[in-house]
Amino acid sequence: MFQLLYYLFELIRPLFAPLAFIFAWGLIILVIWSLWSAAKDTVATAKQMHQIPCSNCVFFTNDYRLKCTVNPSVANTEEAIDCVDYRQKLRD
Repeated sequence: MFQLLYYLFELIRPLFAPLAFIFAWGLIILVIWSLWSAAKDTVATAKQMHQIPCSNCVFFTNDYRLKCTVNPSVANTEEAIDCVDYRQKLRD
């Protein structure tokens, strides 16, 4: 029984190095792909968050207790992107 396993092991032994090489490169490619995907998602999220106009609004208080005097539950969220009450601050 053990001799049969030994002969089987000797038959597939030359395949260990190429399989390990393929597995290692596959793992490296998966890690790079995962990092690229995470970076792409981060950039997309950042672009969307930069569309929120609250910090330039007259009604924005910049206080964590009351962010906005008109729509406090919507302030600094994605729902505020098309806020109908938005009024731009006048620069001095």
